[in-house]
Amino acid sequence: MSDADAKKSHAATVRRLEQSSGKLAAAAIARMDQQLPWYRAMPPENRSWIGLVAQAGIAAFTEWFRHPDAPQAISTDVFGTAPRELTRAVTLRQTVEMVRTTIEVVETAVDELAPPGSEVALRNALLVYAREIAFATAQVYAQAAEARGAWDARLESLVVNAVVSGEADESDVSRAAALGWRTPEHVVVVLGSAPNGDSELTVEAIRRAARYAKIQVLTGVLGKRLVVIAGGSDDPLQVARALIGPFAAGSVVAGPVVGDLLSATRSASAAAAGLRACAAWPDAPRPVLADDLLPERAMAGDPAARTLLVEEIYRPLQQAGSALLETLSVYLEQASSLEGAARMLFVHPNTVRYRLRRVTDVTGWPPSDVRSAFTLRVALMLGRLADGDAVS
Repeated sequence: MSDADAKKSHAATVRRLEQSSGKLAAAAIARMDQQLPWYRAMPPENRSWIGLVAQAGIAAFTEWFRHPDAPQAISTDVFGTAPRELTRAVTLRQTVEMVRTTIEVVETAVDELAPPGSEVALRNALLVYAREIAFATAQVYAQAAEARGAWDARLESLVVNAVVSGEADESDVSRAAALGWRTPEHVVVVLGSAPNGDSELTVEAIRRAARYAKIQVLTGVLGKRLVVIAGGSDDPLQVARALIGPFAAGSVVAGPVVGDLLSATRSASAAAAGLRACAAWPDAPRPVLADDLLPERAMAGDPAARTLLVEEIYRPLQQAGSALLETLSVYLEQASSLEGAARMLFVHPNTVRYRLRRVTDVTGWPPSDVRSAFTLRVALMLGRLADGDAVS
């Protein structure tokens, strides 16, 4: 075929493509409706957008075939007709099926669209265009995912910051829901130092650890701190151990378990107070519970820790009878000596031993343990101070 004949045949093919574009688009939509169950189940609005995308794809192919050597932005030509929200309603797999169906419809009509002798040229052009449209599809979804990821990161940062600052409200619950937070019954906040380097890599490492442990997380790096709001487990220490890998060296503190995201502000406050107080307990385990740091937190001026020590240790002992308070006080003053406490109280050592077991039952802190004895001593001091303030 001479150059003149080739140009004439090419121009005739372009005209036929232009004339048949509407019919081809209708045929593509009909085939989608017949072969793709997800398309039939879509709302009418989304189906209409997909119809426009199919029509735009055929029109873009016609234009591309008219000037195959000219650089053209296929993704803009084809996908620019639909709103970006369509990438949320239609998955990448479904889009590939939609494009494949449209290409197949055009391919079956090649013999009608191309003049005799030009069928191979049109079919080859269609193959090249199919490759280009595949790259364009991947680019559109990659850009949408990147934009969505950046938006989600900002949204997550807002939620995490609101919880840590104690300003979380119902709007933050809605934001968390948009991020996939499924309102677990048990929530705990874990705080520690963030490692140097890319914070996005740190956040992704936390998410990987959470997926492995089957824990929901909202996380972010705030200044030098790595914050994790974890849901789905009623064991804060287990949660902290599962997520500790991405934290930098140093203390990692888990706040108490709370019932929902709004209450997580209390867990975050306790964890933050514990992190500040860790310097007073150099040999603290890693991770450590904020409640295990109650005496250090109280000495550092944390009013919540002081209240807990008084209300959960001193007051129950006070209500259990003066004998328990007196026995515990004497036992601690006698360097945790049963015999020494018995002599001071003029009772048998077994009586002291029984009363100390009662102290453990009432408070949950065994006086025979060195660490627990320290916590009990601080609680007694704070309780007496509170009683003195009440009298004065």
